[in-house]
Amino acid sequence: MEKYSKRFLDALLRQDFVSFLSKAFSTTNIGEEFIHNWHIDLISDYLEAIRVKHVKRLIINIPPRSLKSLCVNVMWTSWMLGCKPNCRIISASYSSALSIKHSVDARSIIQTDWYQNIFPHTRISPTQNQKYKFLTTQNGFRLATSVGGTLTGEGGDILIIDDPHNPVNINSNKMRNHTIEWFENSFLTRMNNKHEAVVIVIMQRLHQEDLSGYLISKGGWELLKIPALAQEDIKFTIFNKTYFFAKGSLMNSKLDNLESLTKLKNEIGNKNYSAQYLQSALKENFNLLSKNEISFYNQIPKYFSYFALSWDTAIKTSIKSDYTVCSCWGILNDCYYLVDLIREKMGYPLLKNHALHQIKKFNPKYVIIEDKSSGQSLIQDLYSEGFKNIYPIKPHQDKFTRFASIIPFFQSGNIILPAKSSFTQILVQEITSFPSTTHDDIVDSLSQFVIFIRQKSKSKNPNIRSL
Repeated sequence: MEKYSKRFLDALLRQDFVSFLSKAFSTTNIGEEFIHNWHIDLISDYLEAIRVKHVKRLIINIPPRSLKSLCVNVMWTSWMLGCKPNCRIISASYSSALSIKHSVDARSIIQTDWYQNIFPHTRISPTQNQKYKFLTTQNGFRLATSVGGTLTGEGGDILIIDDPHNPVNINSNKMRNHTIEWFENSFLTRMNNKHEAVVIVIMQRLHQEDLSGYLISKGGWELLKIPALAQEDIKFTIFNKTYFFAKGSLMNSKLDNLESLTKLKNEIGNKNYSAQYLQSALKENFNLLSKNEISFYNQIPKYFSYFALSWDTAIKTSIKSDYTVCSCWGILNDCYYLVDLIREKMGYPLLKNHALHQIKKFNPKYVIIEDKSSGQSLIQDLYSEGFKNIYPIKPHQDKFTRFASIIPFFQSGNIILPAKSSFTQILVQEITSFPSTTHDDIVDSLSQFVIFIRQKSKSKNPNIRSL
């Protein structure tokens, strides 16, 4: 009876992917409990449609931390190599490290005793057994690469692109287009048989013009889209099976609740929440920020943990030249209060005087200065006068991407501006008109501060100071 039960279990693992997934989870996620949910069954059904070639182009849009990458890119690829040892799989991600991790996890499953017992014909070849690529003894393989990577000479039966975009760069047209062009011009050309090869795109939505949005608009792709919270009644039908996802229901009520999703929405902003968790990327507004997304204070807090100055300097003083801007911030409880703003066209002597005055006035913990034009001279002069709290900054992204990255901090109320000050009107006008505004120097100063302070404050324990 025991022998019969083992034969039955082995056959189940070979023939039923969800059973295999449940077993393999303990190999890749040691000590964690596998929490089964209906969406895993739905993904499994779509993968079966891929396996039998009922579907050859599949997009999976599901929220973060939903096991979509583990299910498809790790478990299913190792299961497919068991079912078909000569299968050739190419997997890509925006991150080389992430892509290699998935490859290593898949390989670790294949090397287990239980796997080799149920799939006796699948063995990793000693001729190539590397983290990024391993062969089977029947000339199948799994190859990991990254977006932009070279694939010359490689061909696959199954092509998987998992998280193709780096979320940090998603608002850059150049970076989005780079990913899409690589997908079309390099990745898709690696199909061994254009009629039989299958392609799977796995990602959370990030932008209306991300890879998923681009492919959906072209047509010809099967779309599996599951939001964290159903905004309407949804019906999924595949293999004569129907899944009902009622309006107001959670995708995974075992891990999420309405309160946690509402809190998350407030933390990351409506735009990011709608894209990543509801899988409905909002249309881009011509302006990134609206006034109703800004928090204002009428009375400034009496105490702050510390202060920071953010300088965006200009070198000329002509009518058409940029402004020099210094934004002064009081930081308290992970909130950033704008307490002062300088916005003038000034020569270097006046710039230096203003810098020294602001340092004396606020005794800032950080003086952040863009390392270009007159900012370079200011950095050197402040260093020479003995100031140790000077932080030169060289931006590595364009203005649009930098400002877009701090929008969630406006939406969540972390950035708080004065309701009534001499500079409130021009401040609000510029940041709500960007990128169509004539001047964007305030935008640059604000972006520079928030990006810097989010990186710096992660491990810092502040001291309380008064204004």
